[in-house]
Amino acid sequence: MLTSIFWRFLLLAGLCCLVPSSLAESPQGDVAQETDASKHDQHPTCHKISPNLANFAFSLYHEVANTSNTTNIIFSPVSIAVAFALLSLGTRSNTQAQILKGLEFNLTEISEAEIHESFQHLLNTINHPDNQLQLTTGNGLFVNESMKLVEKFLEDAKTLYHSEAFSVNFKDTEAAKKQINDYVEKGTQGKIVDLIKELDESTVFAMVNYIFFKGKWKKPFQEEHTEDADFHVDEATTVTVPMMRRLGMFNVHYQEELSSWVLHMDYMGNVTAIFILPEQGKMQQLEAGLTMDSFHKIVDHKYMRSAKVFLPKVSISQSYNLKELLGKLGITQVFSNAADLSGITTMAPLKLSKAVHKAMLTMDEKGTVATGATVFEAIPMSIPPTVKFDHPFFMVIFDKKTKSPLFVGRVVNPLQK
Repeated sequence: MLTSIFWRFLLLAGLCCLVPSSLAESPQGDVAQETDASKHDQHPTCHKISPNLANFAFSLYHEVANTSNTTNIIFSPVSIAVAFALLSLGTRSNTQAQILKGLEFNLTEISEAEIHESFQHLLNTINHPDNQLQLTTGNGLFVNESMKLVEKFLEDAKTLYHSEAFSVNFKDTEAAKKQINDYVEKGTQGKIVDLIKELDESTVFAMVNYIFFKGKWKKPFQEEHTEDADFHVDEATTVTVPMMRRLGMFNVHYQEELSSWVLHMDYMGNVTAIFILPEQGKMQQLEAGLTMDSFHKIVDHKYMRSAKVFLPKVSISQSYNLKELLGKLGITQVFSNAADLSGITTMAPLKLSKAVHKAMLTMDEKGTVATGATVFEAIPMSIPPTVKFDHPFFMVIFDKKTKSPLFVGRVVNPLQK
């Protein structure tokens, strides 16, 4: 009889990105950071999967963008990829093949062992303490009290993906929801609350992934320079938004191939934000031209020049049904009765009933206390260009050490929650 019963498995990829904020500094942290960082740089194992993560990021972005051209977008490719790579440890046969292919891996070019080893190094690097920014991830396995997981899965999940296992009574849905939501709220420092709205009592296993980023600009904006200004959502719609502005030296250039201005804004540490501003009304043309190759050209481009930059303050949040989105990338079997998750448990057939991803982004002027080096800059006498992000733009928050896109987004309307 057991073979005819399918138990429910819930996967949640939740995250928060909060930028920027001042962080406490440790005098001893710099030495340890340099030592460990050099150790990481000698073994850039995670670089093996950086092209795959970039391809996955843009594949998923195009699917999200195709559903609507009037909404903001924000998600974490790394968070989603980590969650499904972890899940693939417990899948077998075609279920596993679909997941890895959907994450843009070709097993003729990279082995399954190399994939997991690379994710292990990625997480080790991301979670490495840094006194200049906070960047942490977490994986929680919530297991029904009556269920026994395969020991090998638990060991690999802990060793490779830093996962924690918790015992849960899913029959008490309210208590189970609270336990999982509290875990996410704590991991995201209170920024994501009530991630789970509903929980089926037939659920026996829930897997949660979160990523939290909190950084500070290397060259912050000054709050007294922020003024209300027009943001042109489209030809017919204009909203008034708080617009930050600064005259200084920026890594900014005009990208002819994409007909867009490209601005790099560095955070303290190894993370940078890349903003791409297409000509008014040409966001869809920009999106169509965004590929891993075009993105890496942008990442590698270095051109410091004086400029007057206007950037809106942003606070956006989005939730995504990954069952629907990843289905478009070929990941379907894990959600069906044909799912093979026998590497997780052999007690009864298991399938993924729901996969949810929630992302938040807050961007404002705040940063480290201004010093002479950050406020007063030598500006060439030539007339600087004005780069004004006053209409829809694309953005990527990129980790330079792991070469990974942490967050990908589109701002259509800064006031749209």
